[in-house]
Amino acid sequence: MTRGDAPAARPRRRLLRRGALWAAGLLALAASGGFLYETVARQDDAARHRMPGRLVDVGGHRLHLHCTGTGAPTVVLEAGLAESSASWEPIQRRLSEGNRVCSYDRAGYAWSRQSPSPPTAERAAEDLHALLAAAGEAGPYVLVAHSFGGNSVRIFADRRPELTAGLVLVDVTDETAAGAIEVSRPLLAVQFTAYQLAARLGLLRLFGDAFVPASATGAAREHAVVVYGSGSMAAARAEAWAAADGAAQVRATVRPRAWGDLPVVVISPSGQETTATARAADLAALSTHGRLVVADTADHYVHIARPGLVLDAVQEVIAAARTR
Repeated sequence: MTRGDAPAARPRRRLLRRGALWAAGLLALAASGGFLYETVARQDDAARHRMPGRLVDVGGHRLHLHCTGTGAPTVVLEAGLAESSASWEPIQRRLSEGNRVCSYDRAGYAWSRQSPSPPTAERAAEDLHALLAAAGEAGPYVLVAHSFGGNSVRIFADRRPELTAGLVLVDVTDETAAGAIEVSRPLLAVQFTAYQLAARLGLLRLFGDAFVPASATGAAREHAVVVYGSGSMAAARAEAWAAADGAAQVRATVRPRAWGDLPVVVISPSGQETTATARAADLAALSTHGRLVVADTADHYVHIARPGLVLDAVQEVIAAARTR
Protein backbone atom coordinates (compact mmCIF):
# COMPACT_ATOMS: atom_id res chain seq x y z
CA MET A 1 0.00 0.00 0.00
CA THR A 2 1.35 3.44 -0.93
CA ARG A 3 1.13 6.60 1.13
CA GLY A 4 -1.39 7.99 -1.36
CA ASP A 5 -4.05 5.31 -0.81
CA ALA A 6 -3.57 4.89 2.98
CA PRO A 7 -6.23 7.52 3.91
CA ALA A 8 -8.83 5.72 1.76
CA ALA A 9 -8.08 2.39 3.48
CA ARG A 10 -8.60 3.77 6.99
CA PRO A 11 -12.42 4.16 6.68
CA ARG A 12 -12.68 0.61 5.39
CA ARG A 13 -10.69 -0.72 8.35
CA ARG A 14 -12.85 1.27 10.76
CA LEU A 15 -15.97 -0.10 9.07
CA LEU A 16 -14.68 -3.69 9.35
CA ARG A 17 -13.81 -3.23 13.02
CA ARG A 18 -17.21 -1.71 13.70
CA GLY A 19 -18.91 -4.61 11.90
CA ALA A 20 -16.89 -7.14 13.89
CA LEU A 21 -17.83 -5.42 17.14
CA TRP A 22 -21.51 -5.40 16.18
CA ALA A 23 -21.35 -9.08 15.24
CA ALA A 24 -19.63 -9.95 18.52
CA GLY A 25 -22.21 -7.94 20.44
CA LEU A 26 -25.12 -9.64 18.70
CA LEU A 27 -23.54 -13.06 19.28
CA ALA A 28 -23.05 -12.29 22.97
CA LEU A 29 -26.64 -11.05 23.19
CA ALA A 30 -27.98 -14.19 21.52
CA ALA A 31 -25.86 -16.41 23.78
CA SER A 32 -27.07 -14.56 26.87
CA GLY A 33 -30.65 -14.88 25.70
CA GLY A 34 -30.22 -18.60 25.04
CA PHE A 35 -28.58 -19.13 28.43
CA LEU A 36 -31.43 -17.32 30.20
CA TYR A 37 -34.07 -19.21 28.18
CA GLU A 38 -32.50 -22.58 29.03
CA THR A 39 -32.10 -21.64 32.71
CA VAL A 40 -35.79 -20.76 33.02
CA ALA A 41 -37.07 -23.67 30.88
CA ARG A 42 -35.18 -26.37 32.75
CA GLN A 43 -36.93 -25.43 36.02
CA ASP A 44 -39.90 -27.52 34.86
CA ASP A 45 -37.88 -30.48 33.56
CA ALA A 46 -38.39 -32.54 36.71
CA ALA A 47 -42.14 -32.47 36.08
CA ARG A 48 -42.13 -32.66 32.28
CA HIS A 49 -39.38 -35.26 32.00
CA ARG A 50 -39.93 -37.48 35.02
CA MET A 51 -37.40 -40.22 35.59
CA PRO A 52 -38.93 -43.64 34.92
CA GLY A 53 -37.15 -45.16 37.91
CA ARG A 54 -35.78 -43.82 41.17
CA LEU A 55 -32.61 -42.32 42.61
CA VAL A 56 -30.52 -44.61 44.82
CA ASP A 57 -27.70 -43.40 47.07
CA VAL A 58 -24.43 -45.21 46.35
CA GLY A 59 -22.29 -43.24 48.79
CA GLY A 60 -21.58 -39.63 47.92
CA HIS A 61 -23.92 -39.44 44.95
CA ARG A 62 -27.19 -40.89 43.66
CA LEU A 63 -27.80 -42.94 40.54
CA HIS A 64 -31.01 -43.44 38.58
CA LEU A 65 -32.17 -47.08 38.50
CA HIS A 66 -35.19 -48.33 36.53
CA CYS A 67 -36.28 -51.94 37.17
CA THR A 68 -39.30 -53.69 35.66
CA GLY A 69 -40.75 -57.20 35.46
CA THR A 70 -40.11 -60.27 37.60
CA GLY A 71 -38.01 -63.39 37.30
CA ALA A 72 -34.49 -64.60 37.92
CA PRO A 73 -31.74 -64.03 37.05
CA THR A 74 -32.08 -60.24 36.86
CA VAL A 75 -30.91 -58.69 33.59
CA VAL A 76 -28.83 -55.49 33.93
CA LEU A 77 -28.51 -53.20 30.90
CA GLU A 78 -25.42 -51.00 30.49
CA ALA A 79 -25.43 -48.16 27.94
CA GLY A 80 -22.61 -46.90 25.74
CA LEU A 81 -20.73 -43.60 25.70
CA ALA A 82 -23.02 -40.54 25.67
CA GLU A 83 -26.06 -42.80 26.07
CA SER A 84 -28.29 -43.67 29.01
CA SER A 85 -30.97 -46.06 30.23
CA ALA A 86 -33.34 -44.53 27.65
CA SER A 87 -31.37 -46.17 24.84
CA TRP A 88 -32.45 -49.57 26.18
CA GLU A 89 -36.15 -48.74 26.58
CA PRO A 90 -37.47 -50.92 23.69
CA ILE A 91 -35.34 -53.89 24.78
CA GLN A 92 -36.27 -53.49 28.45
CA ARG A 93 -39.98 -53.27 27.68
CA ARG A 94 -39.94 -56.57 25.76
CA LEU A 95 -37.55 -58.39 28.10
CA SER A 96 -39.69 -57.48 31.12
CA GLU A 97 -42.33 -59.97 29.98
CA GLY A 98 -41.12 -62.82 32.17
CA ASN A 99 -37.83 -61.37 33.43
CA ARG A 100 -36.60 -58.87 35.98
CA VAL A 101 -34.76 -56.16 34.02
CA CYS A 102 -32.85 -53.13 35.33
CA SER A 103 -31.35 -50.26 33.38
CA TYR A 104 -29.53 -47.33 34.93
CA ASP A 105 -27.62 -44.13 34.18
CA ARG A 106 -23.93 -43.91 35.00
CA ALA A 107 -22.84 -40.97 37.15
CA GLY A 108 -23.64 -37.61 35.53
CA TYR A 109 -25.84 -39.04 32.78
CA ALA A 110 -29.54 -38.25 32.32
CA TRP A 111 -31.23 -38.48 35.74
CA SER A 112 -28.17 -39.61 37.72
CA ARG A 113 -26.10 -37.21 39.78
CA GLN A 114 -22.42 -36.50 39.28
CA SER A 115 -19.81 -38.48 41.16
CA PRO A 116 -16.88 -36.90 43.02
CA SER A 117 -14.65 -39.72 41.72
CA PRO A 118 -12.93 -39.92 38.28
CA PRO A 119 -15.14 -41.74 35.73
CA THR A 120 -12.98 -44.80 35.15
CA ALA A 121 -14.32 -48.24 34.21
CA GLU A 122 -13.39 -49.55 37.67
CA ARG A 123 -15.32 -46.73 39.33
CA ALA A 124 -18.37 -47.43 37.16
CA ALA A 125 -18.22 -51.15 38.03
CA GLU A 126 -18.09 -50.35 41.73
CA ASP A 127 -20.96 -47.88 41.35
CA LEU A 128 -23.04 -50.56 39.62
CA HIS A 129 -22.39 -53.06 42.40
CA ALA A 130 -23.25 -50.50 45.08
CA LEU A 131 -26.38 -49.46 43.19
CA LEU A 132 -27.81 -52.97 42.84
CA ALA A 133 -26.99 -53.82 46.47
CA ALA A 134 -28.49 -50.62 47.85
CA ALA A 135 -31.62 -51.08 45.73
CA GLY A 136 -32.08 -54.63 46.98
CA GLU A 137 -31.79 -56.16 43.51
CA ALA A 138 -30.46 -59.64 44.20
CA GLY A 139 -27.89 -61.33 41.99
CA PRO A 140 -26.46 -63.08 40.17
CA TYR A 141 -27.09 -60.92 37.10
CA VAL A 142 -27.05 -61.35 33.35
CA LEU A 143 -25.04 -58.30 32.30
CA VAL A 144 -25.87 -56.81 28.89
CA ALA A 145 -23.63 -54.04 27.60
CA HIS A 146 -23.28 -51.94 24.48
CA SER A 147 -20.09 -50.31 23.20
CA PHE A 148 -18.23 -48.34 25.90
CA GLY A 149 -20.46 -49.89 28.55
CA GLY A 150 -18.65 -53.17 27.99
CA ASN A 151 -15.68 -51.86 29.98
CA SER A 152 -17.48 -51.55 33.30
CA VAL A 153 -19.45 -54.78 32.80
CA ARG A 154 -16.30 -56.79 32.06
CA ILE A 155 -14.62 -55.44 35.18
CA PHE A 156 -17.76 -56.22 37.20
CA ALA A 157 -17.68 -59.81 35.92
CA ASP A 158 -13.99 -60.10 36.82
CA ARG A 159 -14.34 -58.63 40.32
CA ARG A 160 -17.74 -60.16 41.15
CA PRO A 161 -17.88 -63.60 39.47
CA GLU A 162 -20.31 -64.86 42.12
CA LEU A 163 -22.75 -62.12 41.06
CA THR A 164 -22.37 -62.71 37.31
CA ALA A 165 -24.72 -65.24 35.72
CA GLY A 166 -23.90 -64.44 32.10
CA LEU A 167 -22.80 -61.78 29.61
CA VAL A 168 -24.19 -60.35 26.38
CA LEU A 169 -21.70 -57.93 24.81
CA VAL A 170 -23.02 -55.84 21.92
CA ASP A 171 -20.20 -54.40 19.77
CA VAL A 172 -18.26 -53.48 22.89
CA THR A 173 -15.15 -51.31 22.89
CA ASP A 174 -11.90 -53.03 21.95
CA GLU A 175 -9.59 -52.49 24.91
CA THR A 176 -6.52 -53.34 22.80
CA ALA A 177 -7.00 -50.40 20.40
CA ALA A 178 -4.83 -48.07 22.49
CA GLY A 179 -3.74 -45.98 19.50
CA ALA A 180 -7.29 -45.36 18.31
CA ILE A 181 -8.37 -44.43 21.83
CA GLU A 182 -5.59 -41.86 22.16
CA VAL A 183 -6.44 -40.31 18.79
CA SER A 184 -10.18 -40.17 19.49
CA ARG A 185 -9.91 -38.68 22.99
CA PRO A 186 -9.35 -35.02 22.01
CA LEU A 187 -11.79 -35.27 19.10
CA LEU A 188 -14.54 -36.61 21.34
CA ALA A 189 -13.74 -34.00 23.98
CA VAL A 190 -14.27 -31.20 21.44
CA GLN A 191 -17.43 -32.82 20.13
CA PHE A 192 -19.02 -33.29 23.55
CA THR A 193 -18.00 -29.79 24.63
CA ALA A 194 -19.77 -28.37 21.59
CA TYR A 195 -22.90 -30.40 22.34
CA GLN A 196 -22.74 -29.34 25.99
CA LEU A 197 -22.57 -25.68 24.98
CA ALA A 198 -25.44 -26.08 22.51
CA ALA A 199 -27.58 -27.67 25.22
CA ARG A 200 -26.73 -24.99 27.78
CA LEU A 201 -27.68 -22.24 25.32
CA GLY A 202 -31.08 -23.78 24.65
CA LEU A 203 -30.36 -25.03 21.13
CA LEU A 204 -31.11 -28.65 22.02
CA ARG A 205 -34.46 -27.61 23.47
CA LEU A 206 -35.34 -25.47 20.45
CA PHE A 207 -33.95 -27.67 17.66
CA GLY A 208 -33.81 -31.13 19.24
CA ASP A 209 -33.79 -33.19 16.05
CA ALA A 210 -30.67 -31.40 14.84
CA PHE A 211 -28.72 -32.45 17.97
CA VAL A 212 -30.21 -35.85 18.79
CA PRO A 213 -28.44 -38.91 17.29
CA ALA A 214 -30.28 -40.65 14.48
CA SER A 215 -30.11 -43.87 16.49
CA ALA A 216 -32.00 -42.38 19.46
CA THR A 217 -35.00 -44.36 20.68
CA GLY A 218 -38.45 -42.83 21.19
CA ALA A 219 -37.84 -42.44 24.93
CA ALA A 220 -34.47 -40.78 24.31
CA ARG A 221 -36.06 -38.31 21.89
CA GLU A 222 -38.95 -37.59 24.21
CA HIS A 223 -36.58 -36.74 27.06
CA ALA A 224 -33.73 -35.39 24.92
CA VAL A 225 -33.18 -32.26 27.04
CA VAL A 226 -32.31 -34.56 29.97
CA VAL A 227 -30.81 -37.54 28.16
CA TYR A 228 -28.54 -35.43 25.91
CA GLY A 229 -28.45 -32.32 28.10
CA SER A 230 -25.38 -30.40 29.22
CA GLY A 231 -24.85 -32.66 32.26
CA SER A 232 -24.85 -35.81 30.14
CA MET A 233 -22.44 -34.29 27.63
CA ALA A 234 -20.06 -33.26 30.43
CA ALA A 235 -20.17 -36.84 31.73
CA ALA A 236 -19.51 -38.20 28.24
CA ARG A 237 -16.51 -35.89 27.80
CA ALA A 238 -15.05 -36.98 31.15
CA GLU A 239 -15.53 -40.66 30.30
CA ALA A 240 -13.98 -40.22 26.86
CA TRP A 241 -10.95 -38.50 28.41
CA ALA A 242 -10.54 -41.36 30.90
CA ALA A 243 -10.97 -44.02 28.19
CA ALA A 244 -7.28 -44.94 28.06
CA ASP A 245 -7.25 -45.70 31.80
CA GLY A 246 -10.44 -47.73 31.44
CA ALA A 247 -8.98 -49.76 28.58
CA ALA A 248 -5.90 -50.56 30.66
CA GLN A 249 -8.12 -51.68 33.54
CA VAL A 250 -10.04 -54.00 31.21
CA ARG A 251 -6.84 -55.41 29.67
CA ALA A 252 -5.71 -56.42 33.16
CA THR A 253 -8.71 -58.77 33.40
CA VAL A 254 -7.89 -60.69 30.20
CA ARG A 255 -6.41 -64.16 30.61
CA PRO A 256 -7.17 -67.56 29.04
CA ARG A 257 -10.61 -68.86 30.09
CA ALA A 258 -11.07 -65.81 32.31
CA TRP A 259 -14.84 -66.40 32.41
CA GLY A 260 -14.70 -70.16 32.94
CA ASP A 261 -17.94 -71.75 31.72
CA LEU A 262 -20.01 -68.55 32.01
CA PRO A 263 -22.74 -68.26 29.31
CA VAL A 264 -21.50 -65.50 26.98
CA VAL A 265 -22.74 -64.14 23.66
CA VAL A 266 -20.63 -61.53 21.84
CA ILE A 267 -22.47 -59.68 19.09
CA SER A 268 -20.50 -57.99 16.32
CA PRO A 269 -21.90 -55.95 13.40
CA SER A 270 -21.32 -57.24 9.88
CA GLY A 271 -18.94 -55.58 7.46
CA GLN A 272 -16.22 -54.94 10.01
CA GLU A 273 -12.52 -55.42 9.35
CA THR A 274 -11.27 -58.97 9.77
CA THR A 275 -9.22 -57.94 12.81
CA ALA A 276 -12.32 -56.53 14.55
CA THR A 277 -14.26 -59.76 14.02
CA ALA A 278 -11.27 -61.77 15.21
CA ARG A 279 -11.09 -59.65 18.36
CA ALA A 280 -14.78 -60.32 19.00
CA ALA A 281 -14.17 -64.04 18.57
CA ASP A 282 -11.26 -63.87 21.02
CA LEU A 283 -13.56 -62.15 23.50
CA ALA A 284 -16.17 -64.90 23.23
CA ALA A 285 -13.41 -67.49 23.69
CA LEU A 286 -12.71 -66.20 27.22
CA SER A 287 -15.52 -68.57 28.20
CA THR A 288 -15.85 -72.25 27.29
CA HIS A 289 -19.53 -71.43 26.73
CA GLY A 290 -18.87 -68.27 24.71
CA ARG A 291 -20.37 -67.69 21.28
CA LEU A 292 -19.85 -65.04 18.59
CA VAL A 293 -22.86 -63.78 16.65
CA VAL A 294 -22.28 -61.62 13.55
CA ALA A 295 -25.35 -59.43 13.13
CA ASP A 296 -26.98 -58.86 9.75
CA THR A 297 -26.42 -55.12 10.09
CA ALA A 298 -23.39 -52.86 9.97
CA ASP A 299 -25.00 -50.48 12.49
CA HIS A 300 -23.01 -49.98 15.69
CA TYR A 301 -26.32 -49.75 17.59
CA VAL A 302 -27.24 -53.38 16.95
CA HIS A 303 -29.77 -53.41 19.81
CA ILE A 304 -31.72 -50.66 18.03
CA ALA A 305 -31.22 -51.80 14.42
CA ARG A 306 -31.82 -55.50 15.18
CA PRO A 307 -33.57 -55.71 18.57
CA GLY A 308 -34.85 -59.22 17.91
CA LEU A 309 -31.32 -60.57 17.53
CA VAL A 310 -30.22 -59.01 20.83
CA LEU A 311 -33.37 -60.20 22.61
CA ASP A 312 -32.71 -63.75 21.40
CA ALA A 313 -29.13 -63.57 22.67
CA VAL A 314 -30.24 -62.34 26.09
CA GLN A 315 -32.90 -65.05 26.36
CA GLU A 316 -30.30 -67.65 25.37
CA VAL A 317 -27.98 -66.54 28.16
CA ILE A 318 -30.85 -66.36 30.67
CA ALA A 319 -31.85 -69.94 29.84
CA ALA A 320 -28.24 -71.15 30.13
CA ALA A 321 -27.81 -69.32 33.44
CA ARG A 322 -30.95 -70.94 34.87
CA THR A 323 -29.68 -74.44 34.09
CA ARG A 324 -26.01 -73.81 34.92
